[in-house]
Amino acid sequence: MEPTLNSSDNRLVLLRKWLQGIASQHQLALDTLQPASADASFRRYFRVQAGTTTLIVMDAPPDREDCGPFLHVSKLLQQAGLRVPAIHAENRQDGFLLLSDLGEQTYFQAITAGLSDLRLQRLYREALGALVRLQHASCNDLPQYDAARLHAELEVFPVWYVDRHCGVQLTDADRAVMQDAFALLVDDNVKQPTVLVHRDFHSPNLMVGSDDADPGIIDYQDALCGPIAYDIASLVMDARTTWEEPQQLDWAIRYWEAAKATGLPVPEDFASFHRAYEWMGLQRNLRILGVFARLSHRDGKHHYLDHLPRVSAYVRQVASRYVAFGKLLRLIDKIENRQIITGYTF
Repeated sequence: MEPTLNSSDNRLVLLRKWLQGIASQHQLALDTLQPASADASFRRYFRVQAGTTTLIVMDAPPDREDCGPFLHVSKLLQQAGLRVPAIHAENRQDGFLLLSDLGEQTYFQAITAGLSDLRLQRLYREALGALVRLQHASCNDLPQYDAARLHAELEVFPVWYVDRHCGVQLTDADRAVMQDAFALLVDDNVKQPTVLVHRDFHSPNLMVGSDDADPGIIDYQDALCGPIAYDIASLVMDARTTWEEPQQLDWAIRYWEAAKATGLPVPEDFASFHRAYEWMGLQRNLRILGVFARLSHRDGKHHYLDHLPRVSAYVRQVASRYVAFGKLLRLIDKIENRQIITGYTF
């Protein structure tokens, strides 16, 4: 949902005042200021004409968001040769940034509008190449995506998805099953080699470049130093776009081959890597079920509920493949009130 231009919006009044002060320097035509997009956080974006081009204005309320991580990670990714927004002006005190415009169409929008398979594959091969470069970026001074953080993320699943969204009260036995599965996942996740992790490397955060050039990458301010399989799991199990398993495997294999060729620390055999990114994807998608439910019930962003069936299907894809998650799968059936037609094989 795009933000609206509201004259009673105090943040917008403050933003216009800042832009007026830098309008001459950057050739800003302030009467062209229009909403560009909003995201799941408190940030929102505007587009403004600047001479013969356009620029993006980020509004990140400082009491809710800190521009510092965005600026820091931007430098890391630029140094790695990635196409990310250039910083033209900044006002960190008020939470405003003036950025280069990477284009008007995300991968998600392009897919929704309709793409030939040839163009789709070309776009995603560019994205895989960008991901490999991203993982070569320095992450030594970023926060660690450690066991404590991974465990904490999973707690939104029982609180917001199970209890608040599905209205299910878990028994002590149910909670034990869930916590055992969480512990198993996190223990496996933290054994992976660590690289810079975007955390949402998927179609809404990849911008289509001109002539299918390298994708623009956005929304990376929450980057961490964490498990190498995280971002490929984000890409092939996209919370906004359904990819069937053959397509998931094709892109994952292409990524794994490119990663190995550039010296990234992926497993020597693909089977091991496949299991690692699927388990990583299970952690991520359980969290996303909780996050999307919270965005609806707490923040009134109900359109996120549209994606719950897709994310749940990704959870089931992994949980049904591994004996270790058999009890979790049964519990999810209970939570989602699914009628069991055939017996479990676990």
